[in-house]
Amino acid sequence: MKSIDFEPVSQQSLSRQIADQIRQSIIDGSLAADDRLPTEDELALRFKVSRPTIREALKRLAAQNLVRSKRGPTGGTFVNRPSISDLSDSLAGATTLLMGLNAFSLEEITQTRLELEGICCRLAAQNRSAEDLDALLLELRIQADPSISAEEFCASDVNFHRLIANATGNRMLGFVMHTVIEALQPVANMVAHRYRQKEVIHSQHERLFAAISSQDSALATQVLSEQVLYLSEQHHAAQQDKQSS
Repeated sequence: MKSIDFEPVSQQSLSRQIADQIRQSIIDGSLAADDRLPTEDELALRFKVSRPTIREALKRLAAQNLVRSKRGPTGGTFVNRPSISDLSDSLAGATTLLMGLNAFSLEEITQTRLELEGICCRLAAQNRSAEDLDALLLELRIQADPSISAEEFCASDVNFHRLIANATGNRMLGFVMHTVIEALQPVANMVAHRYRQKEVIHSQHERLFAAISSQDSALATQVLSEQVLYLSEQHHAAQQDKQSS
């Protein structure tokens, strides 16, 4: 078992301080994925706190998906290896919350999408595979269904842009874009969907698909810009109607 040097803690929010120290040990590599933590008794002695305090600290870490528990003779508490999907979902949830609290302006949202999704379109046009194109085409077919609801259309819209991010072949960019697309696009879509035509978005997606398919990165970024600015205009209209009502 690895020997980890932990710092003494103050009497305020003990469980949180302990969880933070263990979390920092994971971040800096002192604790690696699948390492077993000391027992509750050992941690209690090291931190000079009670076992219930240690349990609360471990619960905090488990809630962050940083540790997992295993029963039995070979059991204990182990450092987890969160998946990229788990972490991006967590970040997207936090960003969605901030969106709901109006922490970002419409101009900031528009600029973020234009810059980051523009990069995605350029790289997707260069690196897309046949499987990427098939997945995008499937979403286009879903969006073309006249019986699809506004919520279902928005879900397909989100997935279409996620697939473009995945088609870049850059996992780091895909991770960042999951947060942007999942959090920013649905909020804008659901606010503005009554002011826009689904046919307009679907047509833009068809043109975006054609540009990526033909590896025309300039056209892909141009169509993406057109769509983001179109949604921004619809969002402005929704905000103005809300203020005047």
